[in-house]
Amino acid sequence: MNRTDQRPRAIFLMGPTASGKTALACALADRFDVELVSVDSALVYRGLDIGAAKPDAATLARHPHRLIDIRDPAQAYSAADFRADALAAMDAITRAGRVPLLVGGTGLYFRALEHGLSALPDADPGIRRRLADEAGDLGWAALHERLRGLDPLAAERIRPGDAQRIQRALEVIELSGRPLSAQQTGPRERLRWRVLKLALVPTDRAPLHARIARRFDAMLAEGFLDEARRLRADPAWQADLPAMRAVGYRQAWPHLAGDIDAATFRDHAVFATRQLAKRQITWLRSELDARPFDPDRCALADDVSQVVRMFGPSAGLST
Repeated sequence: MNRTDQRPRAIFLMGPTASGKTALACALADRFDVELVSVDSALVYRGLDIGAAKPDAATLARHPHRLIDIRDPAQAYSAADFRADALAAMDAITRAGRVPLLVGGTGLYFRALEHGLSALPDADPGIRRRLADEAGDLGWAALHERLRGLDPLAAERIRPGDAQRIQRALEVIELSGRPLSAQQTGPRERLRWRVLKLALVPTDRAPLHARIARRFDAMLAEGFLDEARRLRADPAWQADLPAMRAVGYRQAWPHLAGDIDAATFRDHAVFATRQLAKRQITWLRSELDARPFDPDRCALADDVSQVVRMFGPSAGLST
């Protein structure tokens, strides 16, 4: 350990969906003086409980997580919003003499927090509504092709199905007259914490895929479709809202509309969750300074705890 580095400590616990991040974070909270902060683009929304695999009430009572249930589903929540909220939470935790442990699977949020964000124009609701209307008529793939013509570098980084990022890239171009990729360079505000990065990366994806299927079936048994119906019945509901595009919910809408049957919905949702996990694992492997752990190892909590102890015995991280 670098003894001259006097920055406060923080821990990032990252991993794909259904890899056991919450259970591990709670185990670490039982052993160390840490406070948990959620890093999940779906868990910020109230009402997205079962389908978003939100920790249950008993878990949150024992191990509260900051940045859960802080937005209505009709409200947008950006990486910049998350960074501001996370920095405020980390500062409060550090001032209280504890160590922030940030846990989740939204790589964009972790990256924005650690590396900062470029200064970009504020959102314009009118432009967003118009782009959403155009996507409803033409499809997001067509808008992705438009983006490719205007900003090839951004289009290369953004998937054709990533509606939120396509919309934002086109919005920025309209507002500024410049490609998004040209504005994502230059100095950024760096994180003032010294960070230990822990990554749950399965060596064999078969157990992860099995957990994804079991968890989704459990969600259905717990009433996920009833939850989705309540969200859909809300007068503020719109299918293109970021909250409504979360995996699982996005596949539920055509089923609730009568366009696909229950079995097809279930297969689509499980497949989409597996694809999400694949993207998350790909991103984690690009985090070269993260300590990887196989989530299916028997002594996972003990192995991770040993690394945490070595990271900061003088910062409340000794048992």
